[in-house]
Amino acid sequence: MQVPMHLSRIIISEINEQQFIYLREVDGDREFPIVIGIFEATSIDRRVKNFESPRPLTHDLLVNTVEQLGAELDSVHIHELRETTYYAKLRIKLDGEFIDVDARPSDAIAVAVTCKPRLPIFVSEEVLDEAIS
Repeated sequence: MQVPMHLSRIIISEINEQQFIYLREVDGDREFPIVIGIFEATSIDRRVKNFESPRPLTHDLLVNTVEQLGAELDSVHIHELRETTYYAKLRIKLDGEFIDVDARPSDAIAVAVTCKPRLPIFVSEEVLDEAIS
């Protein structure tokens, strides 16, 4: 089962290499952190704060490319947790078919918050149970 989540917090530290984003259950109170890099954290933070860049950034490039190819970004699915590493898929719809593209959760979430409207984020029940235990 896929659980709808939303980005609830971004923690950016200038003194640590590890940054954190927190995903929270849409219709519940379960929440968990994902460790990400500074580039992805900054990209996510800029989008959440509606900061517009004068030129496309990396995640803008991906969104623009998918759209120019006639496809539609659909959603983010975090489907696996293996030894503290989360695995995600960016779901793209093309010609009525869904294509799942392997992605780091941080990149997939950066794409999700770049899209207008933002893409839904789902986490498998198994991953959510493991992440909060």
